[in-house]
Amino acid sequence: MPAFLRSQMRNIAPFVTLIALIVFFGVSSPSFATLDNGANILTQISVTGVIAVGLTFVILCAEIDLSVAAIANATGIVVAYFTLQENYVNIANVPLPGIAAIVLAVLACAFLGLVNAVGLTVIGIPSFIMTLAMMQIGAGICALLVRGQIAYAVPDFVATMGAGRIGPVPWIVIVLAVFLLAGHVVLTYTRFGRYVYMTGGNREAAEYSGVNVKLVLGAVMVISAVCSGVAGMLGVAHFGSAQQNEFDGYLLDAIAAVVVGGTSLFGGRGGIGNTIIGLLILGVLNNGLDHVEIDSFLKILIRGLILLVALIINVYVQAVRENEQSN
Repeated sequence: MPAFLRSQMRNIAPFVTLIALIVFFGVSSPSFATLDNGANILTQISVTGVIAVGLTFVILCAEIDLSVAAIANATGIVVAYFTLQENYVNIANVPLPGIAAIVLAVLACAFLGLVNAVGLTVIGIPSFIMTLAMMQIGAGICALLVRGQIAYAVPDFVATMGAGRIGPVPWIVIVLAVFLLAGHVVLTYTRFGRYVYMTGGNREAAEYSGVNVKLVLGAVMVISAVCSGVAGMLGVAHFGSAQQNEFDGYLLDAIAAVVVGGTSLFGGRGGIGNTIIGLLILGVLNNGLDHVEIDSFLKILIRGLILLVALIINVYVQAVRENEQSN
């Protein structure tokens, strides 16, 4: 295989996989290849997508954030906790004006991200361990606020963004597009974006070049937490309830979207474009398997196998890159 194709396999393989899945499900099920179903796929990946935007920044720095789902859970519950609930909701909450509830929820997720950042950059705790602890902290916040109960009401603005439409287009899809575009612009056209790639590509070289690596790492942890928090608020509005463990399954989905799309787990390679492809692969796969009425347990296995293949490609391309650099 030519050196160029080997080096670009991380980008080529996900795109080919996406096209193959679309063709397969389009042929297998007439109901799959419709505009309505296309819009349905975009809606289904929206919450995962907003989380994945922040996670892309973290993984590009060769770090990981295992707390994204817990922070999404906690933020969704916080925004509901500060919203007036119906009488039948058995939660001793604190109703505030809608804008105040939203601001407090955003500050809460930013604070949790800041704790992750301090643990990683100041104390020196590895991101895997630090965010694992934050996962438990987020779960504890959820349990403390709702105590096993379910809240339903959220501020009107959040309800509109999560469940409303502008014409035929759901607002939640527009929010996803805005986050993807903003993430792409930051990573591609700003100095901070270049610092992210430099930090992930070669941390020592970045430090020698004058990059404040600790500040970059801290910033991406906060970005990841805020993206997760926004996704949590949107998800609570979209699903119509705020409860413990609501977004637990989104951790693996968000990581899979970033990795399957081709962003390197070793840092410095990939970006929002890769994350978009990864999101579409997962969305098309989940939706298409439902259309062909495949066994739900087999569906889980297939997703796992696709993630395994993506990881193998990730490691293989990294090995090729290191070999070329040594030569």
